[in-house]
Amino acid sequence: MKKIEVVAAIIQKDRKIFATQRGYGEFKDGWEFPGGKIESGESPQQALVREIREELDTEIEVGELIETVEYDYPQFHLTMHCFWCTIKSGELILKEHEAAKWLTAEELESVDWLPADLGVVEKLKCQCANVATE
Repeated sequence: MKKIEVVAAIIQKDRKIFATQRGYGEFKDGWEFPGGKIESGESPQQALVREIREELDTEIEVGELIETVEYDYPQFHLTMHCFWCTIKSGELILKEHEAAKWLTAEELESVDWLPADLGVVEKLKCQCANVATE
């Protein structure tokens, strides 16, 4: 089975998380965390900075790893490294996505997430709930 390794930015601002809707490909219209493939010679963090600059015209600060998702789609196995990120500069201009939303923990389930992202969404809901009660 083909293997694909990607990174995803969990961009946080004002207790909300940034979600994007795919504008192309097999999973068009599905919601995901922005990011993309790791290129040869790049660290996951370097790939994430590059991908967000290319896709959203924004500079980010990559924080800690939230989790690495292993997910089997019918055509390939996905390894997705998900990192907390914050915006350093830029306005999050959509270059490849159809739409985007800032979602609170309570709103995370209001969009149709791609299957590999669902586990991350559940983890984020728990983490955001814990932060809110601290």
